[in-house]
Amino acid sequence: MKLIGQDNLKTCKTLEVDGKTYHYFSLVEAEKKLGNFRRLPNTLKVLLENVLRFENGQSFTVDNAKAIIGWQKNHHSQSEVPFRPSRILMQDFTGVPAVVDLAAMREGMTQLKGDPQKVNPLIPVNLVIDHSVMVDKFGSDAALKENITLEFERNAERYAFLRWGQEAFKGFSVVPPDTGICHQVNLEHIAKVVWLRDEDGKTYAYPDTLFGTDSHTTMVNGLGVLGWGVGGIEAEAAMLGQPITMLIPDVIGFRLTGKLAKGVTATDLVLTITQMLRKKGVVGKFVEFYGPALDHLPLYTRATIANMAPEYGATCGFFPVDQQALDYLKLTGRDDHQIKLVEAYLKAQGMFREANAEEPEFTDTLELDIGNVVPSISGPRRPQDRISLSDATSAFVKELSSGFHVEGKDQDVACAVAGKDFKLEHGSVVIAAITSCTNTSNTEVMIAAGLLAKKAHALGLKRKPWVKTSLAPGSKVVTEYLEKAGLIPSLDALGFNIVGYGCTTCIGNSGPLAPEIVDTIENNNLVATAVLSGNRNFEGRISPNVRANYLASPPLVVAYALLGTLRKDITKDPIGVSKDGKEIYLHDIWPSTEEIKEVMAAAITREEFRKGYDNISKGTVEWQRLAVATGSQTYDWDSKSTYVRNPPYFEGMKQHPEARHDIKGARILALLGDNVTTDHISPAGSIRKDSPAGRYLTEHGVRVEDFNSYGSRRGNHEVMMRGTFANIRIRNEMVPGVEGGYSKHYPDGKEGAIYDVAMEYQKENTPLVVFGGKEYGMGSSRDWAAKGTTLLGVKAVIAESFERIHRSNLVGMGVLPLLFEEGTTRKTLGLKGDEKIDILGIETLKPRQKMIMRITRNDGSHQDIPVICRVDTQEEVEYYRNGGILPYVLRLMA
Repeated sequence: MKLIGQDNLKTCKTLEVDGKTYHYFSLVEAEKKLGNFRRLPNTLKVLLENVLRFENGQSFTVDNAKAIIGWQKNHHSQSEVPFRPSRILMQDFTGVPAVVDLAAMREGMTQLKGDPQKVNPLIPVNLVIDHSVMVDKFGSDAALKENITLEFERNAERYAFLRWGQEAFKGFSVVPPDTGICHQVNLEHIAKVVWLRDEDGKTYAYPDTLFGTDSHTTMVNGLGVLGWGVGGIEAEAAMLGQPITMLIPDVIGFRLTGKLAKGVTATDLVLTITQMLRKKGVVGKFVEFYGPALDHLPLYTRATIANMAPEYGATCGFFPVDQQALDYLKLTGRDDHQIKLVEAYLKAQGMFREANAEEPEFTDTLELDIGNVVPSISGPRRPQDRISLSDATSAFVKELSSGFHVEGKDQDVACAVAGKDFKLEHGSVVIAAITSCTNTSNTEVMIAAGLLAKKAHALGLKRKPWVKTSLAPGSKVVTEYLEKAGLIPSLDALGFNIVGYGCTTCIGNSGPLAPEIVDTIENNNLVATAVLSGNRNFEGRISPNVRANYLASPPLVVAYALLGTLRKDITKDPIGVSKDGKEIYLHDIWPSTEEIKEVMAAAITREEFRKGYDNISKGTVEWQRLAVATGSQTYDWDSKSTYVRNPPYFEGMKQHPEARHDIKGARILALLGDNVTTDHISPAGSIRKDSPAGRYLTEHGVRVEDFNSYGSRRGNHEVMMRGTFANIRIRNEMVPGVEGGYSKHYPDGKEGAIYDVAMEYQKENTPLVVFGGKEYGMGSSRDWAAKGTTLLGVKAVIAESFERIHRSNLVGMGVLPLLFEEGTTRKTLGLKGDEKIDILGIETLKPRQKMIMRITRNDGSHQDIPVICRVDTQEEVEYYRNGGILPYVLRLMA
């Protein structure tokens, strides 16, 4: 290697791979100047390289690099560090509004008399369309084709808009629908581990890093690629060249030892890790896995663990690159030269994991002997609520009384289903879905599901007739190897026909249940259940007719479709009766580790992956037939569209921001409790006819059967703001005893939908605030949870704690996140919802400063409460002063 140049701490060196020369910024050379940081966690080494590479004395400085090194002193830091990812990953639900915003920014640029062509991604953007396919049809060979046809009927306008964006914006590529889930496509195909950029006649190598507009972007952490989910607004700023400033995170080391016991799956392992880390408390922190178990822990299992980082609350769940990662790159068809480059670059940087190497230093650690993991499920409401499989039935029965308030003899009711020869009870499994990136990327559990189905089918077992079954592979590779292994016919026979390539049930696209099933559930107030191999089981997410949702491994999903209920113990009770009348138990059909490995070795090869990703950008016939307007710098907005509308973010925008003043005389829109998720806040799932959004669509001539989902209409702010805080399970304490998005208007106390109440206040020019409890905004990186909040007129959210992404998104939309001091809550203050609120100190805003919240009660009395401003960095202060991150960036560009 030859020294090319030197700028402060930045030393550029060269690397030769197969006769090709690559330039890189050396951590080894930086160490000579900064002191020993060999035991710095790998995640922080990635941040350090990023600072060195972009170091310019302004937004990236030598002091930033020193601050990362200084982290070692206390394994904690209060210093900020800038970060620019190598690329952006989007899915279509979050991608459509992001492209809408870019198109709107071009309009805004024209208003500011700037060049609209300046509004282009400055780093590569990949958008994978995976969130729109719904399980309307299932249980037949025609299900896939029928669901695709319905998908294009509903979404052709959105898809045409994305096709326009692909041609209008440079550096923006789209993976067509019915290809796979963005995180699995990223893991298996897009990610490079080491990224390349040509500049000034040189090729620079650097770590592959990314932001994703979906919280499960962390899945690729399993491959040693550092990235995490951000809101669409934050991703847009990054793609437009803005560094994201963050506090240098605490890094929690998770040491893994031992080997999984027989009969235990990667899903069981990840549910255990999720429970441990939630208990530990890792919100806003990096988690980095290490220990001797990594010597044999397969990459697909690492990806399963990394995928669940949002569920255990961490920013990322990172695994360093080692031989297992290189083997996976080869298996998945990556170029041989690229694999050599990855190994050479990371070894040159001291970032390649070798067995028995010195372990990094961490802020804190915890340890798990994975040999102690037992078969598990998780539910009925949260991913971290793990239950040993042997306790599943007793836990559900207990939950019936304690959580769902079904008492005594009412628990044992069995209800006839009209026109059917079966009955439903509390605990009946009405949805069994193999779905989501978490598990469909894991070849071992997918093969296990197929083998279990094969054994069950051979014995003559059938799914229970009330169970809606589905298989939604995360990529076409899964279909390739299941077909090669001869497992598709058995899965089909049990109703697990392929229904689409996308997230489906895990994001609430489970489709309708049979009308007679719905009637029986609703008329008898039954607690029906769903079992899915997903990562999310929040209230109201999976289906409006299902109240208890459980996460499980793919083979357990198949098993529960056979059993049909949570009221029987799947570990002890017969799972069905064979064709010769013999009772069959779970252990009779559970595949052995040896069987799984044997099938994997024969069916999963490099050719399956290369075949699965051949012509990935081509798309289906339906995609190719889309009519797309091309050649225009700005989008031709259709005023009649109910899918894509020009948002109001830049209306009346001036060259310089107006001063932000203290909030005076605000009214309370909602008093919310603990664990309010972005699913509760953001519009998600189906649109009800009698909701504000349903009324809007009806008024615009849309038939109820064509409402589609909120997710599919994220490009229309009119629909989305009407669905904000409208989740059927949200509970506003201002309206006690009522579920759903309702509030009260004061001083008259009139009750109404949150949207309608907010619009009344807007007519009166009254600002609004929202109060929350602990972990406000946990869950997916839904930018509409923040966009909808600001469009409703909410100026501040005051909570006991915030989930990382949502806090950032609120600031990005110009909403002030405020934190109660320890010991103070909405309850200790006795808030009822009829108070007036002032927020004082905005005019002198500084990061994390203390501010005063003044409460004025009905009797005219005042109470001043100190609160902490969670605008965390100086850059975020600028975003807030500009009314959000997009106006800030647009003003810079203009």
